[in-house]
Amino acid sequence: MNLTGKQIIGFQTKAAGHRNFQGIQATTGEVLPQVFVEATDEEANEALAKASVAFKVYRNLSDAQRANFLNSIAEEILAIGDVLIQTACAESGLPEARITGERGRTIGQIQAFANFISNPSWKREIVDEAMPERQPLPKPRLVQKQIPLGPTVVFGASNFPLAFSVAGGDTLSALAAGCPVVFKAHPAHPNTCDLVGQAIQKAAQKSGMPDGTFSLLHAQGHEIGGYLIKHAITKAVAFTGSYRGGKALFDLAVRREVPIPVYAEMGSINPVYLFSERIATQGEGLADAFSQSICLGVGQFCTNPGLIVLLEKDVAFLTSLASKLDAMPLGTFLTAGIKDAFAHGWNTLNHHPATTRLTASEIPAPSLFSTTVREAIAYPEVLEEVFGPCTVAVVCKDLHEMIAFTEQMPGQLTATIQAEPTDLASLDELIDEVSQKVGRILLNGFPTGVEVSPAMVHGGPFPATSDARSTSVGTEAIYRFTRPVCWQNF
Repeated sequence: MNLTGKQIIGFQTKAAGHRNFQGIQATTGEVLPQVFVEATDEEANEALAKASVAFKVYRNLSDAQRANFLNSIAEEILAIGDVLIQTACAESGLPEARITGERGRTIGQIQAFANFISNPSWKREIVDEAMPERQPLPKPRLVQKQIPLGPTVVFGASNFPLAFSVAGGDTLSALAAGCPVVFKAHPAHPNTCDLVGQAIQKAAQKSGMPDGTFSLLHAQGHEIGGYLIKHAITKAVAFTGSYRGGKALFDLAVRREVPIPVYAEMGSINPVYLFSERIATQGEGLADAFSQSICLGVGQFCTNPGLIVLLEKDVAFLTSLASKLDAMPLGTFLTAGIKDAFAHGWNTLNHHPATTRLTASEIPAPSLFSTTVREAIAYPEVLEEVFGPCTVAVVCKDLHEMIAFTEQMPGQLTATIQAEPTDLASLDELIDEVSQKVGRILLNGFPTGVEVSPAMVHGGPFPATSDARSTSVGTEAIYRFTRPVCWQNF
């Protein structure tokens, strides 16, 4: 099936969209040859209508059938071969080793979901046996288990063209749960999305899935996203991106006549708390590892360490870290828009009266700024995420002020404690307060890099995500797209 140039993968379309666009080679700005057509409301409606019909069949397939479908998706993605790696590298500017690793992560999480639903216990069945002789009233037999929500809309992320994209964790967890998916491709890598979308369609056909189980829409503008959110057929939404984008989708969803859940990951500055003994024992190596984490992938990770919290007596560490960052190249951003946003955020910090730049560069580059607790609380804009290699250090007078700052801090995906046992002895209150603000706490590591495992929580209190009870990484992500039902006396 040749779907090259189609704006929707999954079915033939009769009406062409009213706008065309092309992918961009990230490193050169060169326009790539393939032309994509902006999807129309009519086509989005058709995709959702097909998903609604497919849901009646797909939700009743056995777990084994859905697991076979997922494994087939992994096989078809691998069958694309080097073309997928080359295309993703061209559109993202990311190195081949990174994209190859990301493909491996994508395959791994597909297989993880296939294995997970192969065990019937994933439905979390709870059985309360009947007690007909109970007085004064008999007890009925009650059975609770999870069932799928329905057609799900997934928005692709800009910074992971494979692992958080068409066959990423959001799509796979929804499909594993029994929910058809309508995927809104990210315009930063439409060619990559197209290749993976075709692979999913081939897998669906080979494994006998109903038409409409998966569809892909191409669009540069935001209008189609709003249409998908407001559509009555849509029963859940998953999004990874900016706070502005995620909050806009969330607001649309709760204003519907029938509100629906939106699982939006919207960014985080991921504080790293540094303590004296750790700095004294690790010193240079800690500064080197910290600078590498800040600049990994040009800082374009949702878990990038964008905030340092340390005591006034340890500020000398910041000088060492700044010198490491001064030696780091800026690198190529994923898109021109992200590059411009980084420059805007950097300039805001550079000219803000509450911050002091500690790195040397007078133009946007890997950078470290500092501020005080009082100024950070008075000017919350200095703690807004700057998506890229940029970090703000908040200097605290003492541990009491550090705890007070943490109480005021908005929700985050992660927090890291860099401390030796002698430091940890006095940190119980701080760690307890930190646990109220994040989804994952690390000890003596760095937050970049998210293990795909059952215990992982990639989520956190607002504004890091729209629902702190969920995770977008790991097999627990499936429960975003299910709900409990109780059967009585069946």
